[in-house]
Amino acid sequence: QLQLVESGGGLGQPGGSLRLSCAASGFSLYYYGIGWFRQAPGKERERVSCIDSNGGSTNYADSVKGRFTISRDNAKNTVYLQMNSLKPEDTAVYYCAASVYSGCYSNLDEYDYRGQGTQVTVSS
Repeated sequence: QLQLVESGGGLGQPGGSLRLSCAASGFSLYYYGIGWFRQAPGKERERVSCIDSNGGSTNYADSVKGRFTISRDNAKNTVYLQMNSLKPEDTAVYYCAASVYSGCYSNLDEYDYRGQGTQVTVSS
């Protein structure tokens, strides 16, 4: 069974940090491009960040640029999203998605697999 499982969400303090993980089971992420998306209640889904299969190309939404960092460890079959300087507006369900075409894409429709998501709440 091919699965992506996110973890690391929870309650974060404004100005604090959280690290999200996206682990694959049943397949190797080695050749896949990975995107992180988020959706808050009443808001449109947003592509937060993405990374291509070899980690050489990354992209960030303007809303997180300079605060979030995407990385991957293909040996661990896991992609990470390090979130620093958290803001209340970062509160959302975060989920990762994988594309067989190895690149970095903006639209969720361009990805082939997605996880169930992990809740991130930023509040004091």
